[in-house]
Amino acid sequence: MPKQPEPVIPAKLSATALKDVLWSTLNEIKSDTMLPAQGDAIAAQAREILRTVKVQLQIVGQSKRSVPLEVIEFAEK
Repeated sequence: MPKQPEPVIPAKLSATALKDVLWSTLNEIKSDTMLPAQGDAIAAQAREILRTVKVQLQIVGQSKRSVPLEVIEFAEK
């Protein structure tokens, strides 16, 4: 069984941090330092985060309200 590396935990959730974690996960799977099932779980969590942001933006668009600050910060950083 491959040795598990220490998880990378970003200081704050952002689109860039999410992309970096997904890229790191892909590279670790390619180098056999992470099991594919663990990578799949990380990808599933990332999809759920993006789905949540998408739904928030759809609600904002339909209700003609302003975009929440946390969604703006997530997208910009």
